[in-house]
Amino acid sequence: GWQASMKSGSLSYVIPCNRLPVQLMSQVRVYTSNGQKKDLGSEGTNGSTPQETPHKVGTGRQDTSNAGQKQSFLKEPIQVKVKAVLKKREYGPKYTQNNFITGVRAINEFCLKSSDLDQLRKIKRRSPHDDTETFTVYLRSDVEAKSLEVWGSPEALARERKRRKEAEIKYRENLFRNQRLLREYKEFFGNTKPRSSAAAMFFKGPGKVVMVAICINGLNFFFKLLAWVYTGSASMFSEAIHSLADTCNQALLALGISQSARTPDPSHPYGFTNMRYIASLISGVGIFMMGAGLSWYHGIIGLLHPHPIESLLWAYCILAGSLVSEGATLLVAINEIRRSARAKGLSFYQYVVQSRDPSTNVVLLEDAAAVLSVAVAATCMGLTSLTGNPYYDSVGSLGVGTLLGTVSAFLIYTNTEALLGRSIQPEQLQRLTELLESDPVVRAIHDVKATDMGMSKVRFKAEVDFDGRVVTRSYLEKQDIELLLQEIQQVKTLEELEAFMLKHGENIVDTLGAEVDRLEKDLKQRNPDVRHVDLEIL
Repeated sequence: GWQASMKSGSLSYVIPCNRLPVQLMSQVRVYTSNGQKKDLGSEGTNGSTPQETPHKVGTGRQDTSNAGQKQSFLKEPIQVKVKAVLKKREYGPKYTQNNFITGVRAINEFCLKSSDLDQLRKIKRRSPHDDTETFTVYLRSDVEAKSLEVWGSPEALARERKRRKEAEIKYRENLFRNQRLLREYKEFFGNTKPRSSAAAMFFKGPGKVVMVAICINGLNFFFKLLAWVYTGSASMFSEAIHSLADTCNQALLALGISQSARTPDPSHPYGFTNMRYIASLISGVGIFMMGAGLSWYHGIIGLLHPHPIESLLWAYCILAGSLVSEGATLLVAINEIRRSARAKGLSFYQYVVQSRDPSTNVVLLEDAAAVLSVAVAATCMGLTSLTGNPYYDSVGSLGVGTLLGTVSAFLIYTNTEALLGRSIQPEQLQRLTELLESDPVVRAIHDVKATDMGMSKVRFKAEVDFDGRVVTRSYLEKQDIELLLQEIQQVKTLEELEAFMLKHGENIVDTLGAEVDRLEKDLKQRNPDVRHVDLEIL
């Protein structure tokens, strides 16, 4: 119920009363943040007495009581504490000149040479790359000043940038004619990662399975085509088309394997691993259109316009040889998938359904369909030979087409799921979550996402609530506590306190970044499938 008003250096307090308001004058002492005492509102400060309008009362007893209250208040001066608050700083464009810039950006964006950077101040900062701990950066203000010194004016620098941009566009348009310059560029900067030989990829693993399948299916197509020309059997035509589709699709798989080994570039920072899934998806579509479509078409034509079939002896011999060769390719694919599934700790069925290796999966399913289709074709041709009814042969062609359509639908579904970016298994996601939550620096994690990028590559992302006390203690453990205590004791003014807090605050933020790098490294070491980790500070 107290009301205060400042007037002419004095503080007037008004006390509410149920009878009459009483206005009192009191001396005020203000204490600043440095402990000094100042008097405000005293009668001798400015040599003048503040004007006041006393209230008239009707009895002398009230005047006496009011006077006694006034004397009691004058004996006890009021102390006011002033809170010291830093003035809010406005950060303009000039403050961003303290930003850091890497040497590569300085050369590219400001048209400088490496020799120009040798004369600038070098600053060591924590590296964002796993293979190095620190790297060198430069102050942006120094780089801009150096560029103006080299080029003379901002206009000249802008003209040089425009000229280099036009030259870069022209270079890209004539890339095939500049292979010699490209080799010189690689020799000057060096190759960051050696590219595996494309030929070596086809002598082991999925590449070996695909090459074996291409050779065998190519031979099968040639002999089945001869048998169809000799006999005119619709089932044999379906088998020939089936082998041709397998050969073309597996050639496409080989191209996908070769392209997936390309090193990442600025346009594709996560690499070309998904090229295997893209090739498998196109292969599934090709099986459906070429294999199933033509088989259904030829079977329907045979039902509508049946014609007698010549001797099927050579057709049986070719089918028997095809059964042996397709079975051998199927065994190669099965052994490769078993070996890979055992290495990943998965069952054979899980490895195939999850499409962990799309190229081998395509070979497995195509060869399994080939073996079954050979059995179907042989059975229908045998019924036609026994009964003389050509409809059985046409029904066999429809059966082969249906089998190929089922395989193609499965391949399209599994590869589409992989390309869309599906989540990893819940058990694996739980292990990654528990690993993060068991670290003392982590209070909680939220919005966890783990995406299977294909070919046993996982991208992990989470919002992390860090414990600031643990981060600060981690920073203090690396400091000289006695020296830090001396710095604290030397702080006397607000400016010194601000400089002290800014210095150690920046170091604590760097410590938090180091903790993030440590967590990402632990996730990758304990889970080799995790290739990309994004931990966002909450």
